[in-house]
Amino acid sequence: MRKYFTVRKRFASFRIDKKSLLVIIAFCVILFMSMLIGLSIGSTWVSPFTVLQYLFGFGGGGDDFIIDVLRLPRMVLALLVGAALGVAGLILQEMVRNPLASPDIIGITSGASVAAVLFITLFSGIISISFLPLAAMFGAGLVSLLIYFLAWKEGVTPIRLILIGIGVAAAMDALTTMMIVFSPIETANQAYTWLTGSVYGTTWEDVTAMAPWVLLLIPLAFLCTRAIHVQQLGDGVAVGLGAKIQSQRFFMILISVGLAGIAVAFAGGVGFVGLMAPHIGRFFVGRSFAALVPVSAVVGGWMVVVADVIARTAFHPLDLPVGVLISGIGAPFFIYLLYRNRHL
Repeated sequence: MRKYFTVRKRFASFRIDKKSLLVIIAFCVILFMSMLIGLSIGSTWVSPFTVLQYLFGFGGGGDDFIIDVLRLPRMVLALLVGAALGVAGLILQEMVRNPLASPDIIGITSGASVAAVLFITLFSGIISISFLPLAAMFGAGLVSLLIYFLAWKEGVTPIRLILIGIGVAAAMDALTTMMIVFSPIETANQAYTWLTGSVYGTTWEDVTAMAPWVLLLIPLAFLCTRAIHVQQLGDGVAVGLGAKIQSQRFFMILISVGLAGIAVAFAGGVGFVGLMAPHIGRFFVGRSFAALVPVSAVVGGWMVVVADVIARTAFHPLDLPVGVLISGIGAPFFIYLLYRNRHL
């Protein structure tokens, strides 16, 4: 019986052991069960059997509005946001070979936040709020280019990239705070709510706008498996093997920025998912990037889905932003990682 599932093609080369496939399937089952429970509970109880009937196209009861309009689009968007952040963080951690890297640590999320707050401050009431995601994505891309440019010195090394990213993130956070402080109280409240990260009020239009990006970029990340594995051998060895490490890094950063930017654009500043999801994935499937991509996506999605269900139900009638709960778990986890990797 073969232990590995192997693919060798010109543009894709990866190998996944069967244990990792079982882990991926198990996480998918856990995710589905969590979503089923999440769709059932809330201010109005909906039977899981009724939810299953709706999901398989046999709905038509009085609870369809609650499932179809109030809960399911919000949950699907939470899943997409978590999956995007999980894979974005995985790419950064593997590319810079640092377990503390994630989109919110090295400034990508901060760039999106600055652009979003700037949009809310200057254009709120003038331009439709539906353009806010576009502004956030533009900010994430622009700041990422700035980080890449500042880190360039006859090429980009992982340590330069992450150090400059941390510095730029601090500057962007300071700029965001300054804009909020000098804004009118109504604008400041709107910006602060967005920054905490929330999927409240999600519609199917939001889901259909975000889904194509996630469904395109995550498979592209999967195709980076061979480049990631070669670069993990070190820059000298990778160049010796014929790898074009600078162009590969630029391409991988683009994918990570795209995933992080689109997540922040639709859900605001949901932090720490990109940091935690890859670590949880490695605990179960090891270092294989091909296995880590789907596991990080599913774990990241599961984290945001469960956190949003808790935020929506545990403090009823309050509906807390999902970013608050994620930060409550993520901050201690980050401190634990700092302690565990203090000798790096």
